[in-house]
Amino acid sequence: MIQSFDEYIRQGEPSQKEKAQIWQTAIGLQDIDGLRVSDYLIETAKENIEGKITIDEVQYRIESYYKQQKISQHIGNNRTEEADTVSSRISKILSNDTFSFSPVEYIAIHRQLFTGIYKFAGKIRNYNISKNEWILNGKSVLYANATEIRATLDYDFNQEKQYNYQITDFTQSIQHLVQFISDIWQIHAFGEGNTRTTAVFAIKYLRSFGFKIDNESFAKHSWYFRNALVRANYNDWTNNIHATQEFLIKFFGNLLLGENNELKNRYMRIDWVENVPVNSKNGGVFGGVFGGVNLLQKIIIDLMHDNSHISIVEIANQTGKPRRTIENNVKKLKEINAITRIGSDKTGEWKVLIK
Repeated sequence: MIQSFDEYIRQGEPSQKEKAQIWQTAIGLQDIDGLRVSDYLIETAKENIEGKITIDEVQYRIESYYKQQKISQHIGNNRTEEADTVSSRISKILSNDTFSFSPVEYIAIHRQLFTGIYKFAGKIRNYNISKNEWILNGKSVLYANATEIRATLDYDFNQEKQYNYQITDFTQSIQHLVQFISDIWQIHAFGEGNTRTTAVFAIKYLRSFGFKIDNESFAKHSWYFRNALVRANYNDWTNNIHATQEFLIKFFGNLLLGENNELKNRYMRIDWVENVPVNSKNGGVFGGVFGGVNLLQKIIIDLMHDNSHISIVEIANQTGKPRRTIENNVKKLKEINAITRIGSDKTGEWKVLIK
């Protein structure tokens, strides 16, 4: 169904393209729990993309649609109602630029997504859980003890706040971000809807760094994302099975760098034995030309790639960093031949020397 928006992405106006990408992501994330949205939601979303109705009107229509079904005793599929409702809510959250990095925000996203769907929306689970996983042959990841969830969340968020991304290169920064997202997912703070909440939070958090998210990764590979989180948090040393970030790294390589890593769920099964070749533009994720470039410098490169005439002041404004910090990082990028300046400071332009 996400193909329904491809035309807007290819040929639509910028605002239509942005909305279509958000809807693709919102609908694609339902695949995490094996849910499918209705044709009614698709058609309503198209009206929103075309600017005929607001996102609030979308939500009102979806709510009215299912109320009418229940009145007419045509109950339908409750999980389709969930998929439609949550998709519209994700679209609204991702259309909003506000964000606060905190456990409160993380919990609030769960509440916004699942109010009226789960009785425990926005509440930390108070019972222990296990989940039978296909890729683990029915076994389960060990999730956080219910009595320790809030303390563990607070600890992980505090550790992340203290991490200095400016002193690590781009590869290390992404690996650290991936580890943080994996860690908060493994806590499994919520009884249901944990992965969708984590995905939405992760998108908002990555955007706060200036990343442009490749919507196709979540739109088409959200179940892979969940399975990759499972493999990143499962150990069975007696059978020589160890937690690995390999699959998450491939997913985030596609998501953030536009790499072309092959994302196949069957490769993550613990009994998979076939040798799978690396299929990536750079022959592997996060390496190659970005070695030695820190996270801020990668964002500067992206901004210059998108707008070769961008000024230092504009870069500072868009990144939220002091002008002097931008100037120092631009100088370092010139020294390693990542960028160069053609022409004068006033009328010239930037040329990005790495792809």
